[in-house]
Order: sequence, then C-alpha cells, then structure tokens
Amino acid sequence: MKSRILNIKLVVVLGSCFLSLIANAQQLQTFVDEALANNPEIRKFELQYKRVSEKVNEVNTIPNTEFGVGYFISEPETRTGTQRFKVSVKQMLPWFGTITSRENYVSSLADAKYEDIVIAKRKLIASVSKSYYSLYANKTKQKVLAENIKLLNMYESLALTSVEVGKASAVDVLRLQMRQNELQQLNEMLQQQFLAEQTKFNNLLHRENEIAVNVVDELMIPSEDFEINTQNLDLHPELLKYEKLYQSIEQSELLNQKESSPMIGFGLDYVNVTERPDLNFSDNGKDIIMPMVSVSIPIFNKKHKSIARQNELQQQEILSKKQERLNRLETLLDKATYERISARISYTTQTKNLKQAKDAEEILIKSYETGTIDFDDMLDIQELQLKFQMNQIESVKIYYVQTTIISYLTRL
Repeated sequence: MKSRILNIKLVVVLGSCFLSLIANAQQLQTFVDEALANNPEIRKFELQYKRVSEKVNEVNTIPNTEFGVGYFISEPETRTGTQRFKVSVKQMLPWFGTITSRENYVSSLADAKYEDIVIAKRKLIASVSKSYYSLYANKTKQKVLAENIKLLNMYESLALTSVEVGKASAVDVLRLQMRQNELQQLNEMLQQQFLAEQTKFNNLLHRENEIAVNVVDELMIPSEDFEINTQNLDLHPELLKYEKLYQSIEQSELLNQKESSPMIGFGLDYVNVTERPDLNFSDNGKDIIMPMVSVSIPIFNKKHKSIARQNELQQQEILSKKQERLNRLETLLDKATYERISARISYTTQTKNLKQAKDAEEILIKSYETGTIDFDDMLDIQELQLKFQMNQIESVKIYYVQTTIISYLTRL
C-alpha cells in the first residue's frame, strides 16, 4: 500500500514538473512572437534586404540611348546640295550575358543580406529568453527571501519567549532582528533589479517600459537533456552568411569578366540636305541616312585585372573569417554544454544540502522543546539554508540560459 502511494506521489510530482515546463514554453513563446513582430532591429534588416533586392531592377538595364543634334553654322556644299543640320542616335549594348551576370551578383548580395535577418531573429530570441530567465530567478529569490524573513520572525518569537524564561539573552533577539534587516535590504535591492530587467525585457518587445511582466511560478531542471546535434553548427546562419558572401564574390568575378568584354553599338545618322537650285538631277537635295555599328574594346584592361585580384583576395579573407567564426561558435557551444552540466550537478548538490539544512533546522526546533536551543546555531543554519536556496535558483537560471545558447547555436 505504501509503495502504491509513493508511486502515485511520484507521478503527481513528475506531472506537475511537466506541466510547469509546458507552461513556461508557451508563455515564453508568446513573448518571443511579440518581440519578433515588433522589434525595430528586425524591421531594419528586412528593409535592408528589400532595398538590396530592389537593385535587381536597377541593374536590369542597358546604357542610355544617345541622341545628338548638330546645326552646320558654315553649311558644307556637296554635289547633291547644302547640308543644313544633322541628327544622330546611338545605342551601346553590353556583351551577351552581362546583364544576367549583374542580376546574379545583386541577387547573391541579397541572399547574404537575408542571413542578417535570420541571425538577428535568433539573437533576439536568445536575448528575450535570457532576460525572461533572469526575471524568473529574481522573482523566485524574492519569494525565498520573504519566506526566510517569516522564518526569522518565528525565531524572534521563540527568542523573546526564551528571554522571558531566562533561556536566552536580548543579544540573541537583536542578532535575529539585524539578520531580518539584512534580508529585507537584499529583498528591496532585488526588487529594483527586477524593475531594471523588466525595462530591458519590455524594450526587447518594443513596448512600454512600465508593463508588468509575469513569469512562470516554478521552473524545474528536466530529468534528461535534449540531444545536441553538433553537425547543425555547420548550418548556422552566421556561417551561411560567409558562404553566401563567398558566392557573391564568385558572381562579382563573373560580372567582371563580362564587363571586360567588348560592347557593341548601333546607331543612325541623318543629315538634312537642301536642293541645289541651279541643277536638276535625280538625287538633288536627297537627305543622307547613315546606319552605324561600333565596338568598344577595353584594350587597356588593367582595371579588370585589378578587380579580379581583389576578388581573389576577398574570397581568401572570407574563408579565414568563416573559419575564425566557426572556432568561436564551437568554443561557445562547448562552454554552454559544460556549464549546463555543471548547473545540473550544482542543482543536485544544493538540493541535498538544502534537505540536510532543513533536517538540522527541525532538530534545533525540537531541541527548543527541551529548553536547550542555541540561537547562534539557528542563525547559522538559516544562513546556510538561504545560501543553498539561492544557489539552487541560480543553477536553474544558468541551466536554462545555457540551454538557450545551445539552441541558438544548433537549432535549424
């Protein structure tokens, strides 16, 4: 029967922990969605992406059509008549595939810029989550301090009763009161820190600073950690951005090669000719129409050779930056993994210590009934108990903050 009751209690405890985790995830996701919808930095990157994308239409053009009009101040005489004025039109066309290369280059820049949006969203999610867990830790610490102040009030009542019967001194009462004052001071400081963190949190969500933020009442460290897929690190947007920048340089070089090719021009000249009054023949006064074809050849192409060399060096630079960033992300992932493991170990240790401190407290309370209570020991145990509780809360916070970092690095 006892075994059955213990199993039922275990199911209830595990069920409450599971529901707590679900409630936390749902509440936090609501805040994240609001931040993603309202954050001005995300909007900034989205506008930058649209602006770069719009450049595709800008480069999908050919050079301006050239029109020219000339009037002969000193009219030249020809066999067919006098030339009065000249009208010309000319259109240069880039080499085959040049415009397509421009579009591909600009599109590759837009693709790289899009990764800025993905990175900014990931960083915002991480920032909102970290701030949320800081608020949770602060609120929970305030709750623990309030409980300890009540506990000290009870100790004070015991001390006053002991003073009346000559089993304690007024010094014991004063020490208990001073300890209460310290905890009250710490509680008030935490309240101010909560307001400051709340302002930071509201700014991330781009809303009024004074809006109250409600956090989950209790967070538990899950029994098992989710599996970390380190291969996902290679697909992190901070690395994908370098890949797309590298591809944009490739497109830039293709464009450079196209622009080093000749340009072909087509034109037409029209010359107005007046009739000669002293002659009569078939072509008298006949206007001149002259189609033209021209070719622009970059004979002195030192510019394009220099651009090709610059592109090669820039690609090498991008590869170095990507490797350097990968090393930093791997270091950050390893650090977050180890710190999360340490947080779990610390939480387990603090839980054991807290249970032993409570057992010691019960022993001291029972000793009061026999008249042998030691208020110095009582204060020491209370201080240890508070320390263990605070460390336990900090361990939960660190666990979830490091989980947030791991998620930032490895989620797809």
